[in-house]
Amino acid sequence: MTVTSALLSFAVVALLLTLVPGVDTALILRSAVARNKTDALLAALGICTGVLVWGVVAAAGASAILAASQLAYQILTYAGAAYLVFLGGQMIYRSLRHKESAPTRMEVAANKWRAFGTGFITNLLNPKIGVFYIAVIPQFTPTGANALLMGMALAAVHVVLTLAWAGVLILGASLAGKWLSTPKAVSWMDRITGTVLIGFGVKVALARP
Repeated sequence: MTVTSALLSFAVVALLLTLVPGVDTALILRSAVARNKTDALLAALGICTGVLVWGVVAAAGASAILAASQLAYQILTYAGAAYLVFLGGQMIYRSLRHKESAPTRMEVAANKWRAFGTGFITNLLNPKIGVFYIAVIPQFTPTGANALLMGMALAAVHVVLTLAWAGVLILGASLAGKWLSTPKAVSWMDRITGTVLIGFGVKVALARP
């Protein structure tokens, strides 16, 4: 297996993983509907940064701790689950509040950092991504290839696919923006997304390693 064939084969696996609806999809769609295309793109970049970090960490062998230590895996799992529940609850709470005045320039800037940070932390606190890379890196690393560089290359492929899918989601949300950008629609989007995140958080907390 050559490096090129390994990357192409991995791209198929990563594409299937990317297309499966989950927390990432919910965050990007919510940002595109409730905020704007820039915030949605920043959320996607945060998600991709988390993916890249996990790819490098897994290739370096550090994330093998998660596979070997049930305690470390559970701690990170519960931390991620708690964050998802908190994030979902915060969205639902905000959707139930009365409409406030237009945000200031400083609040707009803070929202953009929050969009990036939410995507990044959500992926960083997901140990399943680390375990996923532990499983796939050996399978898609040609004999004689540098494991660290190969891990970075595989993560880069995953990032490109994630950004491409995010672009499709953002474009779809933009086309439907006329119907989805009303205050009532935004509130319901927050409630739905918040419920989805809480559901994922509970599922993650109850899942066995």
